[in-house]
Amino acid sequence: MKITRLLVANRGEIAVRIFRTCRRLGIETVAVYSDADRAAMHVREADEAVHIGAAPAAESYLRMEAILAAAAGTGANAIHPGYGFLSENAAFAEAVLAAGLAWVGPPPAAIRAMGPKDEAKRIAEEAGVPVLPGYRGEAQDISTLTKAAEKVGYPLLIKAVAGGGGRGIRQVSTAADLAAELVSAVREAESSFGDGRVMLEKLVGRPRHIEVQVFGDQHGNVVHLFERDCSLQRRRQKVIEEAPAPGMPEPVRKVMTDAAVKLAKAVGYQGAGTVEFIVDGSRPLGPDTFWFLEMNTRLQVEHPVTEAITGTDLVEWQLIVASGGKLPLKQKDIKLTGHAFEARICAEDPADSFRPGAGLILEFGLLEEPDGETLRWDAGFESGDRVPANYDSMIAKLIVHAETRDAALERLTDVLAHTQLAGVPSNAGFLRRCALSEAFASGTHHVNWIGEHLGALAAVPDAHRAASLSAVATLLLDDEGAVSPWDLHDGFRLNSAPRRGVLLAADGEAEMVGPDTSLSDEAPFPLITDLSPRRFAVTTGGDTFLITIPEFSADADAALGGNVVKAPMPGKVLSVLAIAGNTVTRGETLAILEAMKMEHALTAPRDGVVQAVHASAGQQVADGDILVMLAEE
Repeated sequence: MKITRLLVANRGEIAVRIFRTCRRLGIETVAVYSDADRAAMHVREADEAVHIGAAPAAESYLRMEAILAAAAGTGANAIHPGYGFLSENAAFAEAVLAAGLAWVGPPPAAIRAMGPKDEAKRIAEEAGVPVLPGYRGEAQDISTLTKAAEKVGYPLLIKAVAGGGGRGIRQVSTAADLAAELVSAVREAESSFGDGRVMLEKLVGRPRHIEVQVFGDQHGNVVHLFERDCSLQRRRQKVIEEAPAPGMPEPVRKVMTDAAVKLAKAVGYQGAGTVEFIVDGSRPLGPDTFWFLEMNTRLQVEHPVTEAITGTDLVEWQLIVASGGKLPLKQKDIKLTGHAFEARICAEDPADSFRPGAGLILEFGLLEEPDGETLRWDAGFESGDRVPANYDSMIAKLIVHAETRDAALERLTDVLAHTQLAGVPSNAGFLRRCALSEAFASGTHHVNWIGEHLGALAAVPDAHRAASLSAVATLLLDDEGAVSPWDLHDGFRLNSAPRRGVLLAADGEAEMVGPDTSLSDEAPFPLITDLSPRRFAVTTGGDTFLITIPEFSADADAALGGNVVKAPMPGKVLSVLAIAGNTVTRGETLAILEAMKMEHALTAPRDGVVQAVHASAGQQVADGDILVMLAEE
């Protein structure tokens, strides 16, 4: 079947990335969206878009019937699931095929075979692929699992049979800890996957995560496109990936890739898939240092690094295979060139336990334009978009490619230094600190490394904050028209030279700053974006600060009267007392804002009736945001 109109059953970055290939190939595109994504970038990028439900994924992106109806209503003849959501749901794949549509993914039987971790490892063993010692039996009673644990030996891992994304995994160091960890793992597995079954596996002390990209077609051809190292993880979530794996000897690469291809052939695999291996990082890579972990029956988030080192477009390959065509290249024709890294840009705060952020993106982008060769930017959001709180925090991927690992790593850290994300939390600075570490530079990091050094990696350097404040002060004090003279402080003294400064607030903390603030030589050059006359986004070393010139004008506004109550500065809404339809009197507190470590009561500017309330408790607001509106008199 020739694919002429493709529906992408996904959102964000991956949907936008698939549309890009479709445009190049002349394939029309259809997006689906939830209430939270009405104005999303992937909706704007598609030829047509269909609303499929409410914000929660269970009421939209996981609704098979709604997605199939959208395909039928728009004339789409193929569906691409992206990654996550329904991408590894065999029932959905079957439903797509039953509807007479092309399924851009592996056969349902292959998805089912590789889904449960215990079954996948049984198949791997039969195919001659190395597997870690463990227990993968049907019996799940505590007695059986306790005896099995003794046989496997401690330390070990409990893993959810239906698991993924790091959920349902517990490390057990001693027999005394087993029972409690089993209860916890089963509870999480049931909550996340609806399946509480677990398996036991011998723990690898310094694990590395190396995976092989495989590809099959409907004609029995299966190839690999080399390996990726995804060992830099936090809480078993990948952070920075690279290809090829550092320190990989060619004989070991051959053994590992041969094992991956062997497994793919054993399940009749078609399309893009990834065979993941756990590797003993305490020893040099050898043919006896890796074991099968799992197979992901979809396109991986990190597929761009494979595309970079092989010069391929894996989405195009997926479309060719789904249309019944043969793989574009034979194994001997797939060449490895250079080295590539991918950094996952997330709207999250590493210093606050990676708390995801949501809200309006004030500024988002890179200092330089991507060229598609050495620098690639796969984003699902741009400046002016809103990040919803309902989905994964990843909003973009930064990919760099160079001739050597050292050159690619230097390129990565340089670009991350000026990757700006303002308005929501950003992990760019955290990513850069990881990439600059000696362990990552030498390739000696492992899956648990971030956890061991999280404090230093997550903390924002004081030097970055100082450099950002100083840069804004210099800009304002050197530009006579940039700020009111009442905001400048010349510091006139009879017995000393004047000192020039300006009152600035960085993320809520105000201080007097001069252009001559002592700066560390380690601080990268700040990137300043003027958001408004009194507000700037400044990025130093990947850490973005929202810097404002404080304006305490709420009382003045109230004295003058008016119809709106605005946030006088960026902050967090602690409470909203105003209720639409209620009568209020001048000076009555309508909301309380926390900013600059103080609480600010925002009052009614006049007597009147509340027409609308635009804020809620816990909401982060920007300077000038309207919180409450009064009805016209």
